[in-house]
Amino acid sequence: MISNLPMKTATVTQLKKELQYRSTDELLELCLRLSRFKKENKELLTYLLFESQDEVGYVDSVKREIDTQLEAINTKNYYWMRKSIRKILKNLKKYIRYSLKKETEVELLLYFCVQLKNLEPTIKRDKTLLNILERQLAFIHKKIETLHEDLQYDFRLQLEEEGFV
Repeated sequence: MISNLPMKTATVTQLKKELQYRSTDELLELCLRLSRFKKENKELLTYLLFESQDEVGYVDSVKREIDTQLEAINTKNYYWMRKSIRKILKNLKKYIRYSLKKETEVELLLYFCVQLKNLEPTIKRDKTLLNILERQLAFIHKKIETLHEDLQYDFRLQLEEEGFV
């Protein structure tokens, strides 16, 4: 009898153990098959294979992407601005997840906040957009605490220069 229940997903530990017994060719085939299913899988694989060795280049490309997306938003009214800015932030968080480096996360979020603050028309007239900015700044402050003290100093200085402190 066939069950109507969905397949039970294995834990990371179980997957790791099973992957240890696979050959290189089998692992290659599994990776390629994974890349076909979701765009995010393909993007992560692209980052790991091509961009992880040059973190500075990766950060610059994400900053350019943020700029491009911010230039394209509809600024006719705040409803459309909020919708677009949330989408940009969602994409940014995805790019940050690929890197897993705290300094990259802080740098990209800080860049996003600066761009948001300088956006025209100003976000100061919209409470929701101000809340988005404040939440990201609070998150940045919390993340800075976990970094090396030299990086903490540099990022705090940058926050002061931008008027966020």
